Order: sequence, then structure tokens, then C-alpha cells
Amino acid sequence: MTISECLRWATALLPSDSANLEAHLLLAHVSGLGRTTLYAWPERELTLGVVQQYQALVNQRQQGVPIAYLLGQREFYGLDLQVDQRVLIPRPETELLVDVVLEHTLLEHAKVLDLGTGSGAIALALASQRPKWSISAVDQSEQALAVAKANQQNLRSKNVEFYRSNWFASIPQQSFDLIVSNPPYVEPDSEYLRQGDVRFEPINALVAQNNGLADLFAIIDQAPVYLKPGGFIWLEHGFQQAEHLRQRLIDRGYHGATTCRDLQGLDRVTGAQWP
Repeated sequence: MTISECLRWATALLPSDSANLEAHLLLAHVSGLGRTTLYAWPERELTLGVVQQYQALVNQRQQGVPIAYLLGQREFYGLDLQVDQRVLIPRPETELLVDVVLEHTLLEHAKVLDLGTGSGAIALALASQRPKWSISAVDQSEQALAVAKANQQNLRSKNVEFYRSNWFASIPQQSFDLIVSNPPYVEPDSEYLRQGDVRFEPINALVAQNNGLADLFAIIDQAPVYLKPGGFIWLEHGFQQAEHLRQRLIDRGYHGATTCRDLQGLDRVTGAQWP
């Protein structure tokens, strides 16, 4: 088959609104040819092996497997991150969390803790923007940590250390200037879990009890033991959870509880300062 024949076949088969783009991305991935080449040489013949690999990926995409998993990577905050079924796919909304942290933490040598790091996206994004920060990132999943460490190696990030821990459970007693987290916050019975990419993502990284608030509340409650006076906590959450989090922060003695909205105008990141 030629490049143009492969692309026409895939575009007709893929259900996505971005079918043409995805068809090109997948073919570039399996063929090793740049997208410019795909456009410039549509009549170029492809080897049988490439065509078979391409057909297999397109069929998986047709079944709903996320394009990021098929390509094995996702861009986040200007970084190319390795991703697969062991970790959540980094999302544009989470870039807001990085923006907020960078805006509110002005210390040149801040000590930072990232809870539930997954692919390492937040920790590595912060490390790339603030190379003098010392960042500790934890996850309870050894499989997720393997992905995060691979990303660290690929990016040659020097100021992040990864540890296995269930939230604070295995963290040695120490104090941080900042605690940041994008924890599970989806309700167990949410319709969202049966839609799109999340059907293929690790469920334990998505779902929390108590209407999605259990892990968020646990982090808020335990964080003061690990925060320096004047330190900040910032959490990503569902758009209907902000009021609950602000109230929890106030009840636990934090100051200045505030929420930031994402590009869609939805409440997405809430934080406060420990007195």
C-alpha cells in the first residue's frame, strides 16, 4: 500500500473528530517518516511490515485505545513524556496547576513535594522551570514510578527524586515549602469513567471514595505536619469540589484558601497557605 492509500483507509475508519491528524501521527510513528514526508510523497510504497503495524494501531484506536498510549508519549508543559497504560495521560488542565505553583512560589531554592506523581509530569515540569528547586515526588505504584524515572532519565532532570509511598506514609519527617498533588478525585459511580480515554487508564489513579473527596481530604489533613510555616498546598480537583476543599482547608487552619479556574472557566485548582 502507498502512504495515501493507508491514510485514506485509516481516516475513514477512525471515529475521532481528529481522524486525519491521528492517521498521520500513527503512520509517522510506525514508519519512522516525518509528517512532512507523508504529505510530500503520498505515492510512496510502504513495506508490508509497516502496513501491518499501522493497521494494528488503527484498529486499536478504533476500539478507543488512547492515541497517547499508541504513540507512547504525550507533550506536557513543553516536555515530551513517555506514557503507557501504567499511568494517567497528562492533561492540559493540569498545566494550570504548574502555572499556579510557579506564580505563587517565588523562593529560589524551594523544597517541593509532589504526591501521586504518576508519569512525573508535574514534578518534571516544575523541575524544568525551576532548576534550583529540590523536588521529591512519590507514588504508591512501582509501575508508575518506573515510567516517571524513565521520563526523568530522558529529560536529564537533576533536581527530582522519586520515592514509593502511599501519600505521606513512607516520607521521612521533613518540612516542605510546597506540597502539590493531582490525586484521584472522580466519584466511583461517575459516568465519566465510561467515556473516552479514561476507560483505558488505571482506575486507582482516577477514583476516590466520599464522592471523589477522600484522597483530597486526606492530603489536606496530613499536609501540615510536612509544611513549613508559610508553605503552600495546591491541589487539582473536579470542577464541583472547590467549595468543599476551601472549607476543609479553613477548618484545618490554613489561611487564604483560593480556587483558580481552567481555560474552560471551571474550578480546577485550589490551595492555601499554612500559617
